[in-house]
Amino acid sequence: MTIRLPAQNLVRAQRFYSEQLGLEAVETRPDGLLYRCGGVEFLLDQSEAVFRSTFPLMAWEVDDIEPVVAHLKERGVVFEAVELSAPLDGTRTTSEIFDVGKNYPGAGARGARGACFRDSEGNMVALHSPVG
Repeated sequence: MTIRLPAQNLVRAQRFYSEQLGLEAVETRPDGLLYRCGGVEFLLDQSEAVFRSTFPLMAWEVDDIEPVVAHLKERGVVFEAVELSAPLDGTRTTSEIFDVGKNYPGAGARGARGACFRDSEGNMVALHSPVG
């Protein structure tokens, strides 16, 4: 399986994935950059169209989300604050790291925690870690 993410500027995208995320392309193609990470391939695909997703287009599972988020923030990654509503009293909070519940792929016995950021091309990408 290969995930395809649109990229309007491959030089800018390659710099982001290298400098901010620490990933290097395994193959440079005329119209894209191929990466392999955790047994999955993803392609930054040259595209004129701008696609600004309101949901993550791909997600990485990490063991412990808090130190990974802190490390990526030190490298310049900006995480999106997500507004959450408490199920019982409707209290609203905003957080960069949030609970995603048990119905999430890779969730543990007590659910998962997640965080989202946008790459240099505006693609929303997520991290998640199982809880329990």
